[in-house]
Amino acid sequence: MNRILIKNAKIVNEGSIFEGDVLIENDLIVEVSDSISLKTSDCIVIDAEGNYLMPGAIDDQVHFREPGLTHKGDIESESRAAVAGGITSFIEQPNTVPNAVTQEILEDKYQIASQKSFANYSFMMGATNDNLEEVLKTNPKNVAGIKIFLGSSTGNMLVDNEATLERIFSSTPMLIAVHCEDETTIQNNLAEFKEKYGDDIPVTAHNLIRSAEACYISSSKAVALAKKTGARLHIFHLSTAKEMELFTNKIPLEDKKITAEVCVHHLWFTDEDYKTKGNFIKWNPAVKTAADRKALWEALNDGRIDVIATDHAPHTKEEKQQLYLKAPSGGPLVQHAVVAMFEAHHQGKISVEKIVEKMCHNPAKIFKIEKRGFIKEGYYADLVIVNPSLPWSVNSDNILYKCGWSPFEGTTFKSRITHTFINGELVYNNFKIKDIRAGKRLLFDR
Repeated sequence: MNRILIKNAKIVNEGSIFEGDVLIENDLIVEVSDSISLKTSDCIVIDAEGNYLMPGAIDDQVHFREPGLTHKGDIESESRAAVAGGITSFIEQPNTVPNAVTQEILEDKYQIASQKSFANYSFMMGATNDNLEEVLKTNPKNVAGIKIFLGSSTGNMLVDNEATLERIFSSTPMLIAVHCEDETTIQNNLAEFKEKYGDDIPVTAHNLIRSAEACYISSSKAVALAKKTGARLHIFHLSTAKEMELFTNKIPLEDKKITAEVCVHHLWFTDEDYKTKGNFIKWNPAVKTAADRKALWEALNDGRIDVIATDHAPHTKEEKQQLYLKAPSGGPLVQHAVVAMFEAHHQGKISVEKIVEKMCHNPAKIFKIEKRGFIKEGYYADLVIVNPSLPWSVNSDNILYKCGWSPFEGTTFKSRITHTFINGELVYNNFKIKDIRAGKRLLFDR
């Protein structure tokens, strides 16, 4: 039997922090208590005194690029980076090649992950203008949800037929996750900037082309359609102050039919950073203004926004160094998301309890993930130890992404992930990853 006893940790769970011990047996948490006494010969003991013990983060939106785009990243490389960053479960998106828009292609991704993933995994089914029959075959017990792109992005899967959208929203009981940007608005803005700059548009125009208006038009339509049809809607990577009026904190999360996600980059960067970071912070939706960022933080803390995720989407350095119009949108974040949020905690922007709520508890609740996201007896032992005062700097030697770069390169974080457990296995320990692919397919209680 694999037994690990974590002692003297500051356990962060369900809105409180208390000092205590956690006993792991095989893949489960079997005891959480103020003090657990066992013979050291019976188990491995880890003294976590002074450090936080939190549930592993659940990233509800990543792009790990496999199959078809594996020069950018793959399930093995990116899940390794995720585990080093304290992310123990991920939900991957369907815009791989070929797009995951049939049950057969979707299942192929699960087969790859079963062999290669360090972290727990799920893959979303992609919707198109003409695959409703395939979408409706999706099994709610072992697939996270349905993904719809309402704005074109990497691997163009744009769904722009309103009748089709209404049919999807009306027909599936599953969670529908959407990327919201209005394509007509974007194309009109792009035409204006092309007229002015030709093909040499500066990256500083990105948030003016993929504008706040484009986001709001699309997200407000999605919310209206969800209200009309009763669909279970989850809006990914919100980026504007205006969109915050679409969401409520007046009802408990469990009762919400419309939920909201924000990504680390929209909480960290602003349009001022385009001058120094260029295409390396070019995302869709675009990083917006400082006022937008402030509004996102307010909505996150007051409960209108429910989840923090990454939208991890690696591209090679060479791809990103092209001219603005050719450089793809997206960037790698899974290795640095949790410590970035702990940095925000050090800056007084968010409590540790709230980080755990938004990165661990709420994704588990929203997707109804079985036995993960909490430190509870009987739950899977997906656990992370964070030292809040062990500074380190991001550099090319410690970046684990296949693409080899990070928008955080040169940043010093005060906090460090020291241990990551996946299903009871200590997979990561102080910059060293064991070659243990302990990840399992996520299952859903629905």
